[in-house]
Amino acid sequence: MNKHVLFKDLGLIDYKKCWDYQEELFAEILAKKSENRKEVKKDKTNNYLIFCEHPHVYTLGKSGNKKNLLVNDDYLKSRGASFYKINRGGDITYHGPGQIVGYPILDLDNFFTDIHKYLRLLEEAVVLTLKEYGLFGERSKGETGVWLDVGTSKARKICALGVKSSRWVTMHGFAFNINSDLSYFSNIIPCGIRDKQVTSLKKELGKEIDLKEVKKKLLIHISNLFQMTIKDGDI
Repeated sequence: MNKHVLFKDLGLIDYKKCWDYQEELFAEILAKKSENRKEVKKDKTNNYLIFCEHPHVYTLGKSGNKKNLLVNDDYLKSRGASFYKINRGGDITYHGPGQIVGYPILDLDNFFTDIHKYLRLLEEAVVLTLKEYGLFGERSKGETGVWLDVGTSKARKICALGVKSSRWVTMHGFAFNINSDLSYFSNIIPCGIRDKQVTSLKKELGKEIDLKEVKKKLLIHISNLFQMTIKDGDI
């Protein structure tokens, strides 16, 4: 087992460029696992964690419905936004500046082989981060992600999740709204859910939030929950 995780904050990066990068790391881990099945002496597989922000973009999961994108290509262009149909689970979501997007590319054989537990721990890391800002984040039954005021007419999502896994290797991840421009969510039915709103840390606290500070808190919670050792550096 290898619980060391190579971490990189890529800052603001084009969605497709980062997706291709994820695919490279994902393929590398899968290739190593295939080699290990043939070898007596097995090499450890690597684990990666990427934090980044994206220019305005909408992404639709493989089981999503494009009707949940409420605007046409010309309107997207006028708002400086792009659109991709991608290979994660879940429906449509938005990424943009001021949002922490996290991509754990992990070999879960190094941690635990349970996708349900994997998703719940990612949610828990966000819940614990929100707690440090005096907010009570929670799960909504039957809906992934992290929510506020679950079970009320004010229920709103602050973090979305959508992942892909193959042979216990993960990619894609979560999108945590910090200083996000929430007006972009009005162009979609977020995650295909019509009757609930989307929020951000900035909206909830009524002020601009230090993104670097949130990243530090979030990274600590992820490392503790997964019992991983984080190593900064180029990946």
